[in-house]
Amino acid sequence: RSGAIMKKLTSNKFVIKYGAMVVACILYAFSVAVFTAPNKIVAGGMTGIGTMLNALFGWNIGVMTTVLNIPILLFALKKQGWRFVLDSFITIAVLSLFTDLFSMYIPVITNDSLLACVYAGLMQGIAVGLFLRYKVSSGGSELLGRLISEATGKLSMQLLVGIIDTIIVVTGTFVLQNPENLLYVLILIFISTKVSDIVIVGFSRAKMCYIITNYPDEVGELLLKHLKRGVTRIEGTGMYTGATHYVLMTVIRRNQISQIKNILKFVDSHAFLIVSDSSEVYGQGFSSIVQSDDQQPKPRRKALKKPEKPETPSADGNTP
Repeated sequence: RSGAIMKKLTSNKFVIKYGAMVVACILYAFSVAVFTAPNKIVAGGMTGIGTMLNALFGWNIGVMTTVLNIPILLFALKKQGWRFVLDSFITIAVLSLFTDLFSMYIPVITNDSLLACVYAGLMQGIAVGLFLRYKVSSGGSELLGRLISEATGKLSMQLLVGIIDTIIVVTGTFVLQNPENLLYVLILIFISTKVSDIVIVGFSRAKMCYIITNYPDEVGELLLKHLKRGVTRIEGTGMYTGATHYVLMTVIRRNQISQIKNILKFVDSHAFLIVSDSSEVYGQGFSSIVQSDDQQPKPRRKALKKPEKPETPSADGNTP
């Protein structure tokens, strides 16, 4: 029975992953075919090169995206394995197909380049967020940067991807003689990054607070009473003074920071407060640690055998 449950969960994950991939491809393809390409906005990646070639020679963006990705996938075959390459090729094929279909059958919505990059940024942000959340690779500059980083071992993947995309954007700007392209691409990237971050981690950002205080009991009691959040007390030693201090750790909502400050003003104005962002928090009072798309069957607890009653020695010291 447990095998059947695991098989069903694996099947559900497969459907969710590839369903998300198709949705992401549709959104990304729509943004390219309807917003960026008609307004000659050359962003990064292989679709950016495809957009530039489309503006110069009228070649199909989807076809060129696939052709440009083939040598990258062949290069990745040895390092990443055929399963990864196959998944990436399917994603690229779906993305390319929808890009060309939308280019042929959907009319241009706006000729305002600013509006185009805003809406393209929103749609590409959702698409990229889905790709990252469900671990789907669409090839392009991201995969090329990863392969070069692994081959050289000197530069980070993020830096190489940035360099590759910058070269594509700058080349498109000069080739199409459109200096404003750089400005539009910066807006597009900014919006896309923010939206993809929301898709990946959600809106439930929280704050982690460390409070170093000489009045841990009083501060902790007020935090529990007014904030309704769990508090952990840690004993620490100041390395400079050698004195013992207490550290209170708690995770709160963003709108509760002012309450903590008010409590510290009232109880210990000399307390040391450290606040940092926490993008993902799971547990009571926040998101459930068991996500709907990653549920695992609860293991059955084996019944503990009742311990046998020890044999009572007989009067002569021997067991009966």
